[in-house]
Amino acid sequence: MSVLTMEGVWKNFHGHSVLRGIDLEVEAHEVVSLIGASGSGKSTLLRCVNLLETVDDGAIHLDGEEITDPRVDVDGVRKRLGIVFQAFNLFPHMTVLDNITLAPRQVHGVAKAQAEEEAHALLTRFGLAQKAMAYPDQLSGGQQQRVAIIRALATQPRLMLLDEVTSALDPELVLEVLGIIRELKESGMTMILTTHEMSFCRDISDTVCFLDGGVLLEKGPPEQIFSEPEHARTREFLGSVLRSGRF
Repeated sequence: MSVLTMEGVWKNFHGHSVLRGIDLEVEAHEVVSLIGASGSGKSTLLRCVNLLETVDDGAIHLDGEEITDPRVDVDGVRKRLGIVFQAFNLFPHMTVLDNITLAPRQVHGVAKAQAEEEAHALLTRFGLAQKAMAYPDQLSGGQQQRVAIIRALATQPRLMLLDEVTSALDPELVLEVLGIIRELKESGMTMILTTHEMSFCRDISDTVCFLDGGVLLEKGPPEQIFSEPEHARTREFLGSVLRSGRF
């Protein structure tokens, strides 16, 4: 059974279709990357999976459960998902440790000692052991984004959603965040990510999906999408990325 299945998903805003009949399956331990121009629907797709947006048609299943059913326990679904946005969204008045342990304690009912032990283990794993008692404004942008990813990991999600997590970072900080995503892949985490980092996308993805105007126009293994795309629009997009020096 797939971890996530999207079947004919449509999302409209003010009469404009942002997602148009999206079909997508994500298997356990798979990394699926969404690429496409700004406004193609990538971020909206992630927000629909996390139930931050309500779909207008179609269905989304998580481990076989239809999470787009109006009767679903939304909070229960979100407990099984981790999501990280472009903005770090850390609580500025809380230490790194408190930011990471908040959801395990308040949402998942994990005891404080256990939550802190697991948080320290994650911080050590990702090279931030010395920052547990620091506040977000004492960290670099790359460190803040790594903490945001660790915070999402602390709830032991079934599926991680990563929305352009390097776009707000200076170029020299991008590599440290990409490193943590690579480590997650090596550990078997199931992920859907949106990215403009094409070289990284080609390297890390099991499946690449090209969205254009809310349509999942083409999907396949990275070697096929980047070397022999079937659609002219995909070739046009990748050509523009190459010309811009972002490959």
